[in-house]
Amino acid sequence: MLYTTACADSSAGLLDFAPLKVDYQERFSSAGMTSGGYNKRDGRASEKEVLVSRLIDRPLRPMIAQGWTHETQLITWVVSYDGSRPPEPLAITSASASLCLSQVPMRRAVAGVTVGMDGEGNYVVNPDKAIADESRLTLSLAGTAEGVLMIEGACDFLTEEQMVSAIEAGHAAVREICLGLEAWAAEVGRPKQLDTLRKVPEALKKALEEQFQDKIDAVDSEAHALLTLSNAAEGDTHERFEGVDVCVALKKLWASRLRKMVHEGGRRSDGRRPNEVRPISIETSVLARTHGSALFTRGETQALATVTLGGSSMAQKTEGIDGSQSKRFYLQYTFPPSCVGEVGRVGAPGRREVGHGNLAERALAPVIPDDESFPYSIRVESLITESCGSSSMASVCGGCMALMDAGVPVKRPIAGVAMGLLLDEDAEGGASGEGGVVLTDILGLEDALGTMDFKVAGDKDAITTFQMDIKCEGLTIALLTKALAQAKEGRLHILGEMAKALAEPRPTLSKWAPIFSVFKVPLDSIGRIIGPGGKQIRQIIEEFALGNVEIAEDGTVFVSSMDADANERASRFIQALAGEAGGGRGSRNGGRDQQRAPASPPSEPAEKPEIGKVYRECVVKGVHNFGCFVEIATGLEGLVHVSELDMQRIRSVEGFVNVGDKLDVKLLGMNEKGQLRLSRKAAMAEDRAAAALASAPVAGTEAATEAEATETTAAESVNGVSDEAKPVNGVSDEAAVAVEP
Repeated sequence: MLYTTACADSSAGLLDFAPLKVDYQERFSSAGMTSGGYNKRDGRASEKEVLVSRLIDRPLRPMIAQGWTHETQLITWVVSYDGSRPPEPLAITSASASLCLSQVPMRRAVAGVTVGMDGEGNYVVNPDKAIADESRLTLSLAGTAEGVLMIEGACDFLTEEQMVSAIEAGHAAVREICLGLEAWAAEVGRPKQLDTLRKVPEALKKALEEQFQDKIDAVDSEAHALLTLSNAAEGDTHERFEGVDVCVALKKLWASRLRKMVHEGGRRSDGRRPNEVRPISIETSVLARTHGSALFTRGETQALATVTLGGSSMAQKTEGIDGSQSKRFYLQYTFPPSCVGEVGRVGAPGRREVGHGNLAERALAPVIPDDESFPYSIRVESLITESCGSSSMASVCGGCMALMDAGVPVKRPIAGVAMGLLLDEDAEGGASGEGGVVLTDILGLEDALGTMDFKVAGDKDAITTFQMDIKCEGLTIALLTKALAQAKEGRLHILGEMAKALAEPRPTLSKWAPIFSVFKVPLDSIGRIIGPGGKQIRQIIEEFALGNVEIAEDGTVFVSSMDADANERASRFIQALAGEAGGGRGSRNGGRDQQRAPASPPSEPAEKPEIGKVYRECVVKGVHNFGCFVEIATGLEGLVHVSELDMQRIRSVEGFVNVGDKLDVKLLGMNEKGQLRLSRKAAMAEDRAAAALASAPVAGTEAATEAEATETTAAESVNGVSDEAKPVNGVSDEAAVAVEP
């Protein structure tokens, strides 16, 4: 890991925050790779690099001394990667080490680890890839020797008690690393620039208390109230104090007022008790044309969630030092400036949007059905229409409701809640958390003025994801345990409200959702199905009016359509083509068992098909330019290819035969799945041969010789010898058309 720290020689000006910028990059060369794109240079940050940059920033920012206004940048590059362990914990630790050795005033050393769980339920710190791939837990943890600063990750339904044990295991390792870093920094580190720290004048604090305490006590919980009061205070004190100092001091006074309200009155600024959730309103199917939708409102935070279902081509594909990856389920979060009444940039997602979307995605991922039972790619979008805190957890709840509204068979409902913390003013270290009050479902103002933002999501019994950020020097395990227990209470309440709106997934998919058939074909038949230049597969899509046909490298075929009958017929045709090359190997109908307008399965055949038999008066069920489907018996349908319709070459099937016509056909063969290959031409040849035999002259005469010649010609035609009727590679010129994956 290559890490660097740089800070400006002079102050960036009057700021009320630490001007820290973190850039993490995984160089392709570190794994002996080159980007697969057209531009081979490592470029803009990927989604993963954005997430890791945030992961580094969050535990380090609260450790920079208050009043530091020099622009500081951390650049962390992965320059050598063997793939055995994730680079994230080393990135956090190395960035902390660089700050500890620099002149930037870091209060304590920070270290990061990951915690996994092996097959026996033991917690493993910094597990290797083999353990991580099978682990039910992925926990990233950072902290100091005294407390926990940041946790983030996902798990497969672990209880609060198991989570606490994992945090304890991770913090024990963090403590050991931090002590080593601090000893190293004491020996070789540079002196800290403590003399440059900006401090709020004591006179300003007293002036604000005297002039504005009554107004502070009178304002409501709205975030704009703080801004209004801050502007007023700046105007009254601008001749004596800087505006940024006024803002910082006013925030401290307001935070003190919030703590006083909770401690003395047991009520928060909006009148709620500390463990009370805001009023919840839920509507489903709010958008008529989407595959699924829900509007989730909690207080003044609202998320409009939509679900879109599609094939494998809709999956999210990424490329990195771990190779190319594909996600069939993903959630995208959008936070427009209008949702907080502001004017701002609209375009590519910012770091915050990427992080919140990833958090909500991790919360819902464990309940998504596997592709064997539900072969759809699933995209969830969460648009925040108004925000006053906890919009990411609103995205979890709204996303879950939209999934159920779409008919996605989620394993169980998932809800999320954001927890806050108010610490006493003299407990800035936060290591003990004595006197701290945990708040459920925090407002935006409580997030801004409080000490903690702890998001927890899961079902009624266990947790699926979590994320915690704090603004103090660390929290104890005891305080985290209390927060997790209170989060479960809030989660249960929210799940109850969600059940009132929609208790379980809808039994059918939306009428606008595509219908899927999924089956496998032999690998040696893929080329035949696709055809030269993709002509055959394009033809299939066009003739059956399909949405798409996709063929995976392992021979799995995905057929999507808005029409169940067309989907079924196209699937049978593709399987028939594959059968001619060796036979298909398994089939399954995509989607749920109760899927919208499912294609009726064929009835049990009234008789067992007999190869070589001629079937009379068979009804034509479907006509396409490559041939027609004919029912030879109840529940038994097969394809008569265009090359098998007549002795002469047929240029257009339409017009030559129509749905409802009756044909005599001969069963030429079938594969192991019972897919039938029929021929009218063979039946005609057999009829002609039989007629000729019935009127055959006495052996040895000239007429007998002519009859034998007629039989030979008919037999050659049946076996496909005739140049005029013989298909090329088993497919005639007119039918040698089809798919573009």
